[in-house]
Amino acid sequence: MTDSTAVAETIGFDDFLKVDIRVGTVIACDAFPEARKPAYKLKIDFGDAIGIKKSSAQVTELYLPDDLVGRQAAAVVNFPPRQIGPFMSEVLTLGFANPDGAVSLITVTPPVANGERMF
Repeated sequence: MTDSTAVAETIGFDDFLKVDIRVGTVIACDAFPEARKPAYKLKIDFGDAIGIKKSSAQVTELYLPDDLVGRQAAAVVNFPPRQIGPFMSEVLTLGFANPDGAVSLITVTPPVANGERMF
């Protein structure tokens, strides 16, 4: 993780548009005991165009698995898959750390259609 107090370098709007951030609904959440840091294995439904994708998320301090199923979350869907231990993560689920370092997912209220793009 990077220093959350440092402001990143300025980028152009076209660079921002390259990052495809979508919302999806968590349809399954399982323990990930092989992870170096406590994490869950998520399956997230991003709708018909993108489908169901897998993600590893370090959100165990604030959520139980049953709390996550049915919840919408934001994720970057156009990064290449990343091997995390024995698990292949296909999207980067997004969140913010609280003062204790626990990660809170980025969600939407009220819900929107799975696959909607952030702009």
